[in-house]
Amino acid sequence: MSHQPAHPGPDRHHDHGTWLVEFTGRMLVVCPRCGGRALVAPLPRLPAPKYFSALLFQPRRLACAGCGAVAEWTAQQRGAGLVGAVPGGTEDPFFGRPLWLQTRCAGRILWAYDEAHVDALADHVGARLRERHASPTMAMFARLPVWMKSADRRDEVLAGLAKLRARAGRSAPADRSDAAHEHGFRPRHHGSLLFRGGPY
Repeated sequence: MSHQPAHPGPDRHHDHGTWLVEFTGRMLVVCPRCGGRALVAPLPRLPAPKYFSALLFQPRRLACAGCGAVAEWTAQQRGAGLVGAVPGGTEDPFFGRPLWLQTRCAGRILWAYDEAHVDALADHVGARLRERHASPTMAMFARLPVWMKSADRRDEVLAGLAKLRARAGRSAPADRSDAAHEHGFRPRHHGSLLFRGGPY
């Protein structure tokens, strides 16, 4: 896969209600052993989920091609249901590892899960006209912070996304962003994502 820098999106962006959870199928994180780039993804040979929300309950594997570190995650049982991961923030919601794709931007931290996430953000930020075609309740673009959507910050945010896109193609510990450091795993909000009867 080629790793081209993020670029301004089309003049018009159509938001059809994309959820952040749709980008949790592949997440680049900092390896807990060597500090290089590791991958968090569903365990192999799992059936494709019927709904995007099911991604938050799928068993995961963290694997580092650099040092061979491997770890696995499964959703916690709570009564008759499973407690799913809660996406958002600078750590992956499964293992609590710092995201590999982080950079300082406009006095804040700009982050993404993988290259597809970076490109989706770049298309939205770079558009001169944004049209919403779905409820903003859980939609990713509607929930972006104001500074990311501001026309005054457009060039700065696009430059930050270009840095993330370039970093996605690097994997050595020395390539780790100075923004990608430990914060301590966020507690799960047990009442917010509970799937009864199983993950699929």
